[in-house]
Amino acid sequence: MKSLTSFARFVVFGGGTGVLSSLAVPLLAVLMPWTLSNALVTLASTVLCTELHARYTFRTGRHAGLRRHWQSAGSAAAAYAATSVAVFALHAIQPTPGVLTEQLVYLSASGLAGTGRFVILRLFVFATGTDHETADPAKTADTNLPTKATTIPRPRRTPVTTGGLTGALSPS
Repeated sequence: MKSLTSFARFVVFGGGTGVLSSLAVPLLAVLMPWTLSNALVTLASTVLCTELHARYTFRTGRHAGLRRHWQSAGSAAAAYAATSVAVFALHAIQPTPGVLTEQLVYLSASGLAGTGRFVILRLFVFATGTDHETADPAKTADTNLPTKATTIPRPRRTPVTTGGLTGALSPS
């Protein structure tokens, strides 16, 4: 259930950013080559999404940090390659596709790449983060939380009734 909830948040944040990115890429492509436009938008959206995923999707309770940004960038590079190959393949098949067709191909490739990114982020990038949804800490592999020490009660010793110290020291 926890993975399903995380995936829903991933879709909202990542998908929302992806839709905004899909609008930004063709707008920037008017000013520069499409590949450069896609690269710039992918870079900006990756930084934003990594922060959103760290704080809200996987609930680490803190910002992503440089290491997680670099790890997330690797999966974003694969997503960039997937969207680029999909659009280039479209242009190879149909040299002048309509904007709607181009958007459909771009968003489809983004959706597939996004699903792959979720798996990578969940299993590798944010796997060691604190997950506030975990009900049983014993079921998690590594939560980075201090464990509560368990004390085992010791049986009480029955007192020796020899008269105590005064009985042992007094002459008989």
